[in-house]
Amino acid sequence: MFQFKSMSRSLLAATIALALPVAASAQIFKGETAGVGDPVHTMFVAFSNQAGKAGVEIQVNAGQTLTKSMLKGAKGDIDFFSTVPSLVNLMAGQKRMYENIEDAPELAKNIRAILGFKAGAYHPVTLAGSGIETWEDIKGKTVFTGPPAGSASATSEALIKIITGYVAGEDYTAVRLSWGEGYAALADGKIDMMVRPAEIGSANIERFGLSGEFLVLSIPEDKVGSEEMQALFGRPGRGMLQFDGGVYKGQLTTGEITALGFTQFVGTHAGVSDDVVYNAAKAFWENLSEVHATAFFLKEVTKESAFTSVNVPLHPGALRYYEEAGFDIPDELRPGK
Repeated sequence: MFQFKSMSRSLLAATIALALPVAASAQIFKGETAGVGDPVHTMFVAFSNQAGKAGVEIQVNAGQTLTKSMLKGAKGDIDFFSTVPSLVNLMAGQKRMYENIEDAPELAKNIRAILGFKAGAYHPVTLAGSGIETWEDIKGKTVFTGPPAGSASATSEALIKIITGYVAGEDYTAVRLSWGEGYAALADGKIDMMVRPAEIGSANIERFGLSGEFLVLSIPEDKVGSEEMQALFGRPGRGMLQFDGGVYKGQLTTGEITALGFTQFVGTHAGVSDDVVYNAAKAFWENLSEVHATAFFLKEVTKESAFTSVNVPLHPGALRYYEEAGFDIPDELRPGK
């Protein structure tokens, strides 16, 4: 018969601990996206929630400027991020917000895609009584065009210039604030108009009809076919989108509204494990019904729209899942092509 000698509790505990298998600590991946209420945020959180079911825990840092998030992702400082397709070309060409980043072109090569989606449209919103009923009425007014360092403000100002010929800072005052400050400024009458990218039917746009009336300006028919507008529609992540103005209560523009649509994709970088991205992508698509229940606009996320506006190679982990699941993968999105 074996006999055990007495030992101290601490020594006994240490002995037992050494005898038990050591549980691997779960890895937490860093993710960044836009602010709460933005369709980009909604999609990214939906992706992160489904990834979590496969053991890929993403810590979501919301309210970020996506131009900076993509740069951090390219550097490997964060693992998952919301991506603006047009920014990829700017980074690769070391232009505009990336012109002082010496290694921007090389960093751009590290960006990988997981899936793309239709996010919504630019909504030029003005409250009834603002004096703005047409695009030409913007002359001399104050317009919120987007955050200071984001791409939305440049796009909004380009849209206004194509339609009216007006130049920001000369013909009208362009105000650049955070999205939350922009909403508050319009509601308080501190600005005359706001150009806001949002999903169709957005509660953030609908809010202006709860206590009054407002207008969403439509792109004039005679401007749609212009060379400049077609060039804007043709930029990566952009396109023409039309929707019924009646989708918003209190919205005064009747009939169909023509708008500048925008698309985005969920990105990662080449250094993230293939298995991690494979598991995250698989969990997302296998739980698509839950994603669709998250928001109305996400019902358009389908197998056929998976690569909408994606203009960087797919991550090998995502590619493996798509091949297994029988997705129709564009050849140009395969790594090495």
